[in-house]
Amino acid sequence: MARAFAAVPGGLPDGTEAPAGSGRDDASGGSGVAGRADMAAGSVGSAGVEAPAGSGSVEASGATSVSGGDGGGAGAAVAERVDGRTARAERTRAAIVDAHLALIAEGDLRPTGERIAERAGVSLRALWTNFKDMETLFEASGERVLAEYDAAFTPVPPSLPLAERVAAYCRQRARLLQLIAAPARAAAMREPVSPQLRRNRQKHVDRVRDEITVLFAGELAAAGDASAAVRDAIIAASMWPAWSMLRDGLGLSAADAEAVMARTVSALLGATPPSS
Repeated sequence: MARAFAAVPGGLPDGTEAPAGSGRDDASGGSGVAGRADMAAGSVGSAGVEAPAGSGSVEASGATSVSGGDGGGAGAAVAERVDGRTARAERTRAAIVDAHLALIAEGDLRPTGERIAERAGVSLRALWTNFKDMETLFEASGERVLAEYDAAFTPVPPSLPLAERVAAYCRQRARLLQLIAAPARAAAMREPVSPQLRRNRQKHVDRVRDEITVLFAGELAAAGDASAAVRDAIIAASMWPAWSMLRDGLGLSAADAEAVMARTVSALLGATPPSS
């Protein structure tokens, strides 16, 4: 999640599996959450992506060349054909994103293009026609994960007493971090070499920053010159890297990890820590 998320070159035009290091050798997660689940949410973007040849692409000649006397009827037919191709292309892209995130959820944190295509029921050529490289697939999967994250998010009322706000915030953070755990783990493996995965992660960071700024506005204002440092410390304590350390590094249960997060946030805000 987080909201635990070198340029990768394009792939081969003939649709064959690209060699290792080409940017198409695996497809390890989008998120943040991602997000997964981009992952999500998810939430499939299409900027800069070509439609698959023969399976929903809009040919230039088909969209602009209309012959015959019945111009109106021919134009309507072309529009309908184009709409059908666009819908098929969107279904193909959605199936690929579904397959990518499903494989990650099952523990395959670096699924190859071949495995993704097989799981999606499309050819490898169709995969690389819809997504020119892993970065564009990471973007779409990250949007899907982010959409699922947003759908599961419920604002905590800022009017609650501080201790209740901290408890509600940490309870929700724990739930959302568990939701995006698989794509966040996958993304963490590739973030150092993937600009898109770092952008996915930043979207989650921005959401958490915005939430903290509103939810703890009074306490941050009271911190004066230290307000930014307090805010950033809360963000760090409640993002995927910290959650991964608590769950995976220390082996804590989700409930115990949430309790540690709540104590940390309480200490940063000067609240009475929750009883254990």
